[in-house]
Amino acid sequence: MASGYGLAGGPSRCFPFWQELLACYVVNTNTDDVTGAKKCVPALEDYYECLHHRKERARAVELQRAYRRAEVAHPRENAPRPGAIRNLGLLDREEDTKDVLGTNRSITDGNGK
Repeated sequence: MASGYGLAGGPSRCFPFWQELLACYVVNTNTDDVTGAKKCVPALEDYYECLHHRKERARAVELQRAYRRAEVAHPRENAPRPGAIRNLGLLDREEDTKDVLGTNRSITDGNGK
C-alpha cells in the first residue's frame, strides 16, 4: 500500500480512502496545532475498514449467528433430506423430486396431470 499501486498495477483499492484522509489532515491541521485531526476520525475509520474489513467481517458473523438462531427457533417442516436434494429428479427418481417439491404432479408431462 505504501506505493499506492495495487496488484494489477493500478491504484490500490484503499488509495482513494488514503487520499481523503490525507486531504482531511492537510486541511484541518498545521505544524503548530494538531487538534483539528479529531475531525478526521471518520475518514481514518473508513481507511482502516478498507484495509482490514473488521466491521464487514463482524457484521457477516452476526448475520450468520442470527440466521442460525432463526433456523433453530423455527425449523422447517418437511425439510428435504440431503439425499433428496442431490438428484432433483434428474436420474429417474421422480418420487424423490415430488417429495422435495411437495407436489404430486409428474415431472414428465409438464402440465400437472
